[in-house]
Amino acid sequence: MKYLPFVLTIFLLTACDPKDIEKVLGGTGVGLSNADIAAGLKQALDQGVDQSVKTLSATDGFYRSAYKILLPDEARKVIDKLKFVPGFSNLEEEVVRRINRGAEDAASKAGPIFLTAIKDMTFDDVMNILMGDKNAATQYLHRKTYNALYGEFKPVIINSLNIFGALEYWADAVKTYNSLPFVERINPDLADHVTSRALVGMFDLIEKKELGIRTDISQRTTELLRRVFARQDVK
Repeated sequence: MKYLPFVLTIFLLTACDPKDIEKVLGGTGVGLSNADIAAGLKQALDQGVDQSVKTLSATDGFYRSAYKILLPDEARKVIDKLKFVPGFSNLEEEVVRRINRGAEDAASKAGPIFLTAIKDMTFDDVMNILMGDKNAATQYLHRKTYNALYGEFKPVIINSLNIFGALEYWADAVKTYNSLPFVERINPDLADHVTSRALVGMFDLIEKKELGIRTDISQRTTELLRRVFARQDVK
């Protein structure tokens, strides 16, 4: 008789739907199909991208946050020389404001670029990421898509910077600087700098969301996320 509870448990499990078995076993990922696992991980990345885009595309998403984009080091020469020139006394803050507004505008258009990359993930990629490091998904996305993202995102940044007059304003400053006597002519690529820094901010927020989903069950806001990442929890 002492084996009766065990026998009954085995009988009940064999008679249950696989999803019900998973619940009995504590939601450890039993019964998940390959498609379920792939969809769950992509859903996690979708949420990370969505949060990153929404946060950084909001007014002051860059400008008044930890991701504020400052001018490149080379630009210090221009700022230091022109701060006493009429019309350029507030050059640094004005350029910084404009480039961050441009980055915020461009961020609103970044979602589809990221999501296309996510859709291209293979199942082997998915399993390596799921059972990998706490930032494995973000690192995969960075490794596989950064160059393509940069190439697609830079024209968006340039367009957004032009909307806010950042490039024209900076070009006037550089032209004035280069016309001064005894200075070495420079021409910092402001669009390259803003694109690079904007992508750093986006990937950082995606990484934070990934870490949250991996380590905080309350952030697994769908049934699929809970089932898929339960498998990671017991690795």
